[in-house]
Amino acid sequence: MTEHEQGQEQELHLLEHLTELRKRILITLGTFLVALCAAFLYVEPLYEMLTRDVEGQLQVLGPTDVIWVYFMIAGVIALAVTMPVAGFQVWRFVVPGLSTVERRASLAYIPAIGGLFLAGLAFGYFIVYPMVLSFLDSLSNHFITAYTAEKYFRFMINMTVPFGVLFEMPVVIMFLTSIGILNPLRLSKMRKIAYLLLTIAAVTITPPDFVSDILVIVPLFLLYEISIGLSRMVYHKRLNKLELISE
Repeated sequence: MTEHEQGQEQELHLLEHLTELRKRILITLGTFLVALCAAFLYVEPLYEMLTRDVEGQLQVLGPTDVIWVYFMIAGVIALAVTMPVAGFQVWRFVVPGLSTVERRASLAYIPAIGGLFLAGLAFGYFIVYPMVLSFLDSLSNHFITAYTAEKYFRFMINMTVPFGVLFEMPVVIMFLTSIGILNPLRLSKMRKIAYLLLTIAAVTITPPDFVSDILVIVPLFLLYEISIGLSRMVYHKRLNKLELISE
């Protein structure tokens, strides 16, 4: 095969990969849009549920603020629905390069993506969000507080969605371990850097007091240690399966 033919074959493979990637992205975006439209149909009951503890009514500064708030609420719901689909599309994209053992092992992690994202949202909404809101309210005793709907829900989303993403750590690490990219030894060596990054994220999100920082940092550290333990289990299981296949 000449160099020209090799170059043409490489370009063809690249084009096939780009076409496949485009397909997976379009499926994920399509799922998000469908879920967004479906969530928008039920956004008013969700709004009432999320504002049940608010005294009085939230203010809007313009007619478009209402639509913007509803889209923020529906967007979070759509994101939660889309996460497992996005994970499956990533799996479909990388599956041609995986062995049979790696395919089966990595596919099992897809259902956990949605559950962990919801767990992260719950952690942010029931623990971090009320804690931070209470702290900020305590600072506003000398002010007349009047929350707008847009600022209120933007604040709520900032306190919840990042934790939904962070709680995906175990399943991402297990997936990368199952396909041979990560291993428990490497994760252990990265512990100091990981702790530093998690601490920075926690301190950035929480109020500037020691108790709030600890309440967020400790669960994140535990999450990383759990991820290392799960990675160790997956790693040894993968080695055993590869040994059986080689025999």
